[in-house]
Amino acid sequence: MKRKEQLLQDVVIKFAGDSGDGMQLTGSQFTNNTALMGIDLATFPDFPAEIRAPQGTIPGVSGYQLRFSSDQVFTPGDECDVLVAMNAAALKTNLKTLKKGGKIIVNLEGFDSKNLRLANFPDGVNPLDDHSLESYEVIKIDVTKMTREALKEFAIGMKEKDRAKNMFVLGFLYWMYNRDMASTESFLKDKFGKKQDILDSNIKALRAGYNYGDTTETFTTRYKVDKARLEPGTYRSVMGNQAVALALIAASQKSGLPLFLGSYPITPASDILHDLSKYKNFGVRTFQAEDEIAGIASAIGASYGGSLGVTTTSGPGMALKGEAMGLAVMLEIPLVICNIQRGGPSTGLPTKTEQSDLMQAYYGRNGECPMPIIATATPSDCFDATYEAVRIAVQHMTPVILLSDGYIANGAEPWRFPESSQLPAIEVKFKKGLDQGEEKFQPYKRDEKLARPWAVPGTAGLEHRIGGLEKQNITGNVNYEPENHQLMIKLRQEKVDKIADYIPLQKLDSGPDKGKLLVLGWGSTYGSIKSAVADLQHEGYAVSHAHLRYIRPFPKNLGEILKSFDQVLIPEINNGQLVRIIRDQYFVDAKAYNKIMGVPITKTELVMKLREMLGSNN
Repeated sequence: MKRKEQLLQDVVIKFAGDSGDGMQLTGSQFTNNTALMGIDLATFPDFPAEIRAPQGTIPGVSGYQLRFSSDQVFTPGDECDVLVAMNAAALKTNLKTLKKGGKIIVNLEGFDSKNLRLANFPDGVNPLDDHSLESYEVIKIDVTKMTREALKEFAIGMKEKDRAKNMFVLGFLYWMYNRDMASTESFLKDKFGKKQDILDSNIKALRAGYNYGDTTETFTTRYKVDKARLEPGTYRSVMGNQAVALALIAASQKSGLPLFLGSYPITPASDILHDLSKYKNFGVRTFQAEDEIAGIASAIGASYGGSLGVTTTSGPGMALKGEAMGLAVMLEIPLVICNIQRGGPSTGLPTKTEQSDLMQAYYGRNGECPMPIIATATPSDCFDATYEAVRIAVQHMTPVILLSDGYIANGAEPWRFPESSQLPAIEVKFKKGLDQGEEKFQPYKRDEKLARPWAVPGTAGLEHRIGGLEKQNITGNVNYEPENHQLMIKLRQEKVDKIADYIPLQKLDSGPDKGKLLVLGWGSTYGSIKSAVADLQHEGYAVSHAHLRYIRPFPKNLGEILKSFDQVLIPEINNGQLVRIIRDQYFVDAKAYNKIMGVPITKTELVMKLREMLGSNN
């Protein structure tokens, strides 16, 4: 039968099912396939918080949203065009995100009486039969039955056969969107090459799903999305945590410093530890410590010994690391602390995103304990931001906090990665011995950056005392004198403030240099702000966008930019943290737009807020 082919510009698909249905794998494979075709994309994995939530229940639903387009995209989309629902709970949880008229691909076996009961549907109610989905295009596929039929010749258990049903769905979607399956077949060979039955069964299920679409007369249309018009170059798909790991390795190589990661696993930061552990060939040493305190303490020891010390965590771990961070500030040694933020307080929402640790990064330690703060904006931006965090740490002799979040960490996008020769040098100066005319090593004698020398233990003539007690200026001896304490507090603060002389001035991402409204953002709000502002600019509104990478210290011209606009709006996935700091430092009446639901701010809701502000200013 001859099929029509329809060209689409932009598609949003949400894969949803039980944690055991392999929706994350299905989504990531479709993502990699999309990236290989040169189509721009953005993703939003949505994990359940429970490790073993009861199968078929709403708390156990795992989702993966993917937007792909022939135009450049900056968000994973506000609403879905296609929802893949492997069971009733997945449909109930995600139906609100589907556009009217959108497609729902359902696995019929996931809508039996048991699954309907587990999803809390009333007795006798099945959404596939009660006309409640009439405003959508429902594609009913008995995925489980057909997967089992395709694999009937395999001598594996029914449980193993059912695990391949995500490959059946993926194969069907590859058919629907005119895709080649070679990338996924190659992935399966790498993953299951030593388990022939598992490999063959997954490939057979993948092809069965593709053939189902190709041979069933129900489907008369296939879809295609052209390549995106991106800047020429070589691209790869990258997730935020992957980009952090790659940047740390690159910075280690460019600086000549051995990389040491001391970490304790915590969602959503653990993947950085997992990724770095694969790169022993670059001299990377990873240490999975017994707790958060041991993780950062080991990284401090590595830095003291002349390595690039790094520790990774999320909000609860930052609380535990607080005292050791104060030690690193007192020692004035390089250290990179990666905080991949999640919803809090306490255990909070461990698999959901939030930007709620900014105040903790600014003030969450005892005493006057200033530390530079760098924020990532997108998955690919994690590379540049992390690389810069390392540069600041080693050249200014200070611990640095790198802020990312679960949305960035687990999201993916195409990345035009740099060649090693394109990366800026990270010059490191170790103290090798006494300078001419220097009778004794002075460990807290400062250079033009107010950075103290980095002396590796065991260097002859550079023996010195180290510890958490207050240091005497220049000599580093323990000192309790009131005047000295105040001087050292001021010096440590001035050193951090002085970093502003060595970072770029703030630039506008888009819009006029002055005008009615500036939207100031940081972190993962970048895509939503950029998209919302672009829509209003196309309508002729005078609205601008600036996004912060350097949050402490701020770029030197930020105050001037803020005062060039009648209104300033700061959207954040928290209860208003950057907005308080901006008001405090610049006396600007910035307005807050806050969302604290464990999900990103959407473009649509931000456009509504901007219209409201622009309307009130006319």
